[in-house]
Amino acid sequence: MVKKMKFVKKPVIIEALQWTGDNFNFVREFVGHERPIHQMGDNKIGICTLEGVMEASVNDWIIKGVKGEFYPCKPDIFKMTYELAKN
Repeated sequence: MVKKMKFVKKPVIIEALQWTGDNFNFVREFVGHERPIHQMGDNKIGICTLEGVMEASVNDWIIKGVKGEFYPCKPDIFKMTYELAKN
């Protein structure tokens, strides 16, 4: 029988930028020019992730992961998972 266990996520400081619909150039700078991103209409962008291209909608957060990868995150999940780091 396998015993169920509980785990706590390790504290990791990440960098993130919120997609506002009008800050495409900031997002491009954030992810770097060597990683392709593209606009998909007025409200969405496509971001190349480790799992393929993912859509980010306005107000989604673009997160830089611990291995330098990028991916979008919905605002409600971001709020439940992250808090502003203290400098």
